[in-house]
Order: sequence, then C-alpha cells, then structure tokens
Amino acid sequence: MKNGKLVIGIISIVLFVLVAMQSCAAGLSNALSSNGEVSGSAGLLLAVSLLIAGIVAICTRAGGKGGYVSTGFYVVAALLALLCAGSYSDLYIWAVISLIFGVICFILTKKQN
Repeated sequence: MKNGKLVIGIISIVLFVLVAMQSCAAGLSNALSSNGEVSGSAGLLLAVSLLIAGIVAICTRAGGKGGYVSTGFYVVAALLALLCAGSYSDLYIWAVISLIFGVICFILTKKQN
C-alpha cells in the first residue's frame, strides 16, 4: 500500500510539470484567438491539483485518513477538467489519468485503514 501511494505521488508531481506547461500554452492560444474557452485555466487547476494530491499521497502513505483528501483532489480536478476541456484535447487524457489515480488512491487508503 505504501509503495503504491508513493509511486502515484511521484508520478503526479512529474505530471504537474508537463500538464502545467501544456496548459500555459493552451491558455495563451485561447487568449490570442479570443475564442472564450477556459481550457488553459482548467488545465492549470488540474496541474496544481495533481501537485497537491501527489504531495498529500506521499505524506500520508504510512496510514491515516489523509488518503481520502488526495482522492478528493484527484477526482474533483478530473471532473472540472473534463467539463472545461474544449479544444485542448490533451486535457481529456490528463483528466482520465487523474480520475484513475483517485480511484487507486481511494482503494489503497481503504485497504490500509
């Protein structure tokens, strides 16, 4: 259980960098084209949520109820990103990955407690 949360946390922190850079580019593209989409901002929120959830998953890997907090961050960010993706099609991929991480984190926390 501990190793699973550690791996998910590390992958989330690495994905934060990638998603944040892509989201900044998508946000700049949205601003330059004046299309009114918020996919860049939603991607940036997903990236920050990945970072927070990854840190919480790493810190709470030894036990406790903190795993549910990281699950909440993963799931809420994924739902927000799915709703606001627009023309930024990679955001769908990152949202599904975040949702999968949330489910795995929930299962690992449930088994651990």
